[in-house]
This record gives sequence, structure tokens and C-alpha cells, in this order.
Amino acid sequence: MTNTTRYRPSLLHQLHRLSQEWDQLFEPNYPEDNSLVETSHWAPCVDIKEEPERFILYADIPGVDPHDIEIAMENGVLTIKGERTSAKKEERGGYTRIERSTGSFYRRFALPDTADPDRVTAEGKHGVLEVIIPKREKMKSKKIKVAMKRD
Repeated sequence: MTNTTRYRPSLLHQLHRLSQEWDQLFEPNYPEDNSLVETSHWAPCVDIKEEPERFILYADIPGVDPHDIEIAMENGVLTIKGERTSAKKEERGGYTRIERSTGSFYRRFALPDTADPDRVTAEGKHGVLEVIIPKREKMKSKKIKVAMKRD
């Protein structure tokens, strides 16, 4: 009989939260990462890149069907959530270790006011989700003339 060791993402998540709390204890100005939510079974790794005209977010989500991903942007917060389902387990598979997490994921990212929520696009390729968030055009300052009030 083969022993199967199951990877427990909840422990990793707990260590991440403990690390954040430790940082906040000693660095009061440390920004809290609210992108992980307690209801998530796992959290995809994410890179965010800023370019002059846009932000690009890359999320590692191999094995997730694009139909199982929801992306929304509201009040300057980008939310990515979805689910990775496991294929039917083979009883005779002979696995000695299982590390790939399954279940739901949920990540949130606060974006600056320059992000344009109306032009966000996303596509997946080779297990990486790419979310492109264009920046808004810079607003030109407008001078306002003060009129004299007549009595």
C-alpha cells in the first residue's frame, strides 16, 4: 500500500497571514494585503507590472477553465475569482504526493485612480491569466474664472 501525502494549502495561507501580522506589528505603515480571503481554498501567485499606459496582472492558474474565472472591477478594486476542479481520481494512480490544489480562489487588488475600469481585458495562455488594465488619459487642468457677484 502506498502512503499519499496531501499538500495542505491552508497551512501555507496561515503562514502568509502570520507573516503579514508580524510585519504590521513592527511596521505600522505596512499596507495590508487583502487580496487573500479566508474562504479561498488556494491562492494563485500574481505579478503586477506597471507600464506608462497600463497595468498588467499575471496570475498563475494552470488547470482552470476560463469559463470558471470571474473578473470584476468596482470602486478601484479588481477581483479575480474562480475554481479549479480536480479530475476524477484514479484509484490505481499510484500517487505518492499530491500538491496541486483544487477548489475556489479569490484575490482582490486595489488599483490607483488612474486605472480605467471600462477598458479592462483578460486572456489566458499556457496556464497564465493576463489581465490588462489601461490607464485613463490624464485630465487637463481647467482654469475657472471667478465672476463678480452683483447685488
